[in-house]
Amino acid sequence: MSRKYNIAVVGASGAVGEEIFHVLGEVNFPIANILPLASANSVGKEIECQGKTYKIEELTESVFEGRDIDIAFFSAGGSISAKYAKYAVEAGAVVIDNTSHFRMDPNVPLVVPEVNPEDIAAWRETGIIANPNCSTIQMVLALKPIYDLYNQRIKRVDVSTYQAVSGAGKKGIEELVQQMQDFFAFKLDRSKHEVFMHQIALNVIPHIDTPQENDYTKEEMKMVNETNKIMHSNFAVSATCVRVPVIRTHSEAVTITFDEDIDVDVEKVRLALNDFEDVEVMDNLHEGVYPMPVVATDTDTTFVGRIRKDIYADNILHLWVVADQIRVGAATNAIRIAQKWIEMEEEL
Repeated sequence: MSRKYNIAVVGASGAVGEEIFHVLGEVNFPIANILPLASANSVGKEIECQGKTYKIEELTESVFEGRDIDIAFFSAGGSISAKYAKYAVEAGAVVIDNTSHFRMDPNVPLVVPEVNPEDIAAWRETGIIANPNCSTIQMVLALKPIYDLYNQRIKRVDVSTYQAVSGAGKKGIEELVQQMQDFFAFKLDRSKHEVFMHQIALNVIPHIDTPQENDYTKEEMKMVNETNKIMHSNFAVSATCVRVPVIRTHSEAVTITFDEDIDVDVEKVRLALNDFEDVEVMDNLHEGVYPMPVVATDTDTTFVGRIRKDIYADNILHLWVVADQIRVGAATNAIRIAQKWIEMEEEL
């Protein structure tokens, strides 16, 4: 990289925004200046990145004007991106959007850089690149090497997710922590639940995001629709998304059904996964080696384990996928998009 870039981060005080600053520092991203943006409530708060301190400014329609922003990361919710992303684009920035607002827009590339980096080139159409849903990102990172190994002959994918409370932001974490404190104080029956529809402490809730007419939730349909857009595929996907009382890092049980004439070779699958960028196999059931949230938290790796052929059908494969959804599923993926975008721009 031959130059440094001016960065804006919308949602600078949120969980993903804070993680973006951490990752920018860790990867030594070529930063000239940072413009942290948030609501009026956060104005004046300071963030630190690469040894420098920056004060948060208020996000407004005119804040990008004359700032020479090259890359604007948006992670403050779909309605904010819908309203303000265009102003960043008009001011000359490429927007990397971490919300669901632009993901299924046919003119906006939806990118996991290890899976479909070539799609980044379409950014010029709208000035926007969409970051997929966190659960989708870790699943396609596991699916891609297997999809290629078997010549794109996946017929169907079924996934059940076990999603951490931090997927609902800082308030989700606070609600779980408060309920656990109330449990140990023998007053859980009086504990409030405002972020989640039901008590999350010592419970699991098979309901993430709003119900749809087909009785799937919006979160489940994100996984269904985004997977095939990212992978340029057309296999069937079905998802059941569950909130679990884990602070951070999502887990997924994935079942892959191939065409009937395929006989799955588990060892070849393990090798393909281990050879794939940013994926690591942890798979020795007898020794208690498999991915868990405590292993994956605060890493940029997608871990895969419990890899096994179906008992009844040779063309069906089961596996377990775990990744830090704030990093792999959001901040790190966004920054990897930015790094790949810089590579492409500097090659021109």
